[in-house]
Amino acid sequence: MPVISDPAQYNEEELYVDLRASLELPLYLKCEGFNFAGSVKMKAAREMVDAAERDGRLRPGSVLVESSSGNLGVALSVIAASRGHRFLCVTDSRCNLSTIRLMETLGARVHVIDRPDLHGGFLGARLGYVRALCASDERYVWLNQYSNQGNWRAHYRTTAPAIARRFPDLDVLFLGAGTTGTLMGCARWFWNWRRPVRIVAVDTVGSVTFGGPPGHRMIPGLGMSVPPPLLDTSYVDDVVRVEEPDAVRMCRRLAARGFLFGGSTGTVVSGAEEWLERHGRRGVTAVAIAPDLGERYLDTVYRDGWMSDTVESKTLAMARPA
Repeated sequence: MPVISDPAQYNEEELYVDLRASLELPLYLKCEGFNFAGSVKMKAAREMVDAAERDGRLRPGSVLVESSSGNLGVALSVIAASRGHRFLCVTDSRCNLSTIRLMETLGARVHVIDRPDLHGGFLGARLGYVRALCASDERYVWLNQYSNQGNWRAHYRTTAPAIARRFPDLDVLFLGAGTTGTLMGCARWFWNWRRPVRIVAVDTVGSVTFGGPPGHRMIPGLGMSVPPPLLDTSYVDDVVRVEEPDAVRMCRRLAARGFLFGGSTGTVVSGAEEWLERHGRRGVTAVAIAPDLGERYLDTVYRDGWMSDTVESKTLAMARPA
């Protein structure tokens, strides 16, 4: 086992779950949640912070600030705590309470946006707050995961080559689409190395990433309410859109077999299952990336009635007079 002094130095890269036994699904699930941040976002966080430190943008007296629905915020909280940086996470009311408490425990400050922007949704409101904050005080350093090239380069350097080493005959790779950092890093690597791998992006219904009307989304992580600047659709072969109730059902199916994953993972596996049903399962070597684990979703995805309660609360709030 490795001996480390910085929590960002550890990430389990070689763990896969064969879903044939549990779901009768010919899919290998690459588990990215076994690090001190609990998600795939540790890779991008480390890449972006390292670059900001090298470039001199992040220096004594600076305050890191980032917009995050949760997982990147936790990863930055871990890194900031270990390196002595101050960190402010700007999130919104969809962020799990346990995630907020975790960031605060690690020493971060958390600002919760409770009103969406008229056109950009909660993400638009978060970005507006961050921009105003940075304009008002030069101490704030915004990494901007949505357009930071380190976001995808982290996966170009690590995630994609690790998958290629383990599965030299890979046919299909399923990747969730949020900021599209993981998606673009892996897709670029396989394209540049001329590996004939079909890249399938999995998005959530209500996201505008690949077009279509915006819609209300409750599960944080995947999906965007504004077009992601990092996305280049020329690298993407197929797109699968998953309804949130299907993502929740998949999380429950996996949990029933002892695998507790987060909402983003449930979305990706549900999308992969749908795609494999349509395109045929026989003889296909398929891998999906599981971005997160499930402990932070116990009060949401894994709580009976959560989706209906949330929809009802939103409906009541909208019906109240201003």
